[in-house]
Amino acid sequence: MTNVVTNRGRYMILNSYFRDTNEPTNFYLALVTSANTPTVDTNTLSDLTEIAAGNGYTAGGTSINRDSTDFPTITEDDTNDLASVELKDIAWTASGGSIPGSGDGARWAVLLDDNATAANRQVIAAADLGSDRSVSDGQTLTIEDFTVRFTTP
Repeated sequence: MTNVVTNRGRYMILNSYFRDTNEPTNFYLALVTSANTPTVDTNTLSDLTEIAAGNGYTAGGTSINRDSTDFPTITEDDTNDLASVELKDIAWTASGGSIPGSGDGARWAVLLDDNATAANRQVIAAADLGSDRSVSDGQTLTIEDFTVRFTTP
């Protein structure tokens, strides 16, 4: 899964760790279309186009706790000069229709902070799903191995 850690995400992580400020209570994982590709300069969910809500997908994404259950794997890899944290698998099951309910399918999964206004949630990282994804009623769309990686340039 192609991974993008935004500059905003890096800033938030450093600010939280070194200044003990602005720690989100939880995070969200949302699905966005290919209309706007997330880059290192993407700041908020409003910079992207979220898939249509309904049928098992909630606007603003799925809540993820700040704990070792929802972020079960954290790694320091000195051989490849990187550190990473992996989210648990997140799944949406279509019920009463397809996901998305209308419009384009999901191309990206984005990790967000917990701003009360979904559009203002800050984008920490994004993972490319490889192609537009949608599922029919009764099917499940699962995001596996979403990993936030910090590497040495």
